Order: sequence, then structure tokens, then C-alpha cells
Amino acid sequence: MADLPPLLEVKNLAVGYAQKANTHTVASAINFQLYPNKLISLLGLNGIGKSTLLRTLSGVQPPLDGSIHLNNKLLSSYSRSDLAAQISVVLTEKIPNNQLTVYELVALGRIPYTDWMGALTALDKEKIETALSVTETRDLRDKKVGQISDGQLQKTLIARAIAQDTPLIILDEPSTHLDLYHKISLFRLLKKLCRTQHKCILFSTHDMDLALQLSDELLLMRPQGLIHNTTAALIQGSELQDLFDDPSIRFDREQKRFILDQ
Repeated sequence: MADLPPLLEVKNLAVGYAQKANTHTVASAINFQLYPNKLISLLGLNGIGKSTLLRTLSGVQPPLDGSIHLNNKLLSSYSRSDLAAQISVVLTEKIPNNQLTVYELVALGRIPYTDWMGALTALDKEKIETALSVTETRDLRDKKVGQISDGQLQKTLIARAIAQDTPLIILDEPSTHLDLYHKISLFRLLKKLCRTQHKCILFSTHDMDLALQLSDELLLMRPQGLIHNTTAALIQGSELQDLFDDPSIRFDREQKRFILDQ
């Protein structure tokens, strides 16, 4: 890693919300670097600030303090269109137009590359077809977004992010609404994209056991501060054991999962 510059570098970051004269800091003193070919899980308890951090990293909301550099360039200096060619984002969002077809929604991922008329080139169509194929949404292509299930919509939004074809993909709880089989399929897909297409994928999840089995690295948000390390190192350390303030929940290093003691 030392030979390569980081794709994303965060220094002394503070995230939260500024409302008139009041500022609410959710998390601060955040430092880490992310590189290509890595699948990174963002873990932490509800309300710890995972979504706020992801929104800040993706440029949706400004940081309260510190800096975010993307490809050695300050994130805030990117134009909206240039940033869309670097980061694709799937946040917890509502679709503004439920009358779009699945194909049309996925095709929106190609907007950063189309001309002012939005005409799709052969390459754009190829990227869309690939995204539909790898997310197993091809059979849904002609269905209206308002006609599909929450799980199918989640996969469609991920397909849009894949079609956008950016070096960095940020996903907020992408496995929500999916059953266990499709959660495993999704995690494997994200892992494959990192390996075969050199993506850096950062995603938050509550499916901690799956994240521990498949992620290369973890961002662990705790009240004491954020920790970034390889999954293997954190499994061997004490940080995961201390994640829950509940003596009945313990972390088993051998099984790589949390266990509830009866």
C-alpha cells in the first residue's frame, strides 16, 4: 500500500450537523485512508453516526472540521459532475419517480458520461447491461420501480451504482430488506467487484457476522472514537469484544461472530 497513493484520505474529520447558531457533532477525530481493491465494512451501534459519516464522505453534507481528499484532491473542490464520475452512492433514499422502469433507474448511473441530451452510447448500454446482470435484476428491467419489492429496489439501486462505474462506491445498509441468501450473494458480489474491477467499496451494515467473514478492512465506530484496521487484526484484538456494552454478548474469535450467552 505504501507504493500507492490512497484513493480516499480523511484527516481529523468531524461530522455532524450545523443548524443556525448550533452545531451538533456526531463524531470527531476521524482519520483513515482507503485504497482500491478493498471491501471495507463500517460497523457500529445504531445512532453512532454511520450514515452521517457516509453522507459526509460522499459530499452530500459538509464536514464540520478536518479534510477529505479524493485522489489527492480536496473533496469540496470537485464539481458535482466530476464527483459523480469518482463516487457512486446508495444512501437511504426515496425514489422521486416511481414510474421509472428498473432499466431507466439503472441508466441514471450513466448521466456523468452522457451528452447534454442524455443519449446513451454503446458503452453506456454495455455498462447498464453488465450492472443488471451481476445484480440479477435483468428480469425486472421493464417493471416500474413502484411495482417491485423493497429488496428488488435495493438491488436496482446497487445496479445503478455499478453502472456509474466509479473507483469508489459508498453504500448505506445495502443488505437491508434482503433475506440471508441474497445478503450473502450481495456481499460476494461486492467482494468480486473489488477484486475484478479494482473498486474500493465502503458500506455500512448491521450484518456483522457476514461483514467479518468477507470484508478486507473494518471501520469501527465507537463512542471512544473510530478505529480502522484490517478485519484480521480487529478480530484478534479486543475492540470487537468491547463493541457492545452488554456482558451477555461476547465475540468469538474462532467463529468470527458474536454470541449471546444464555
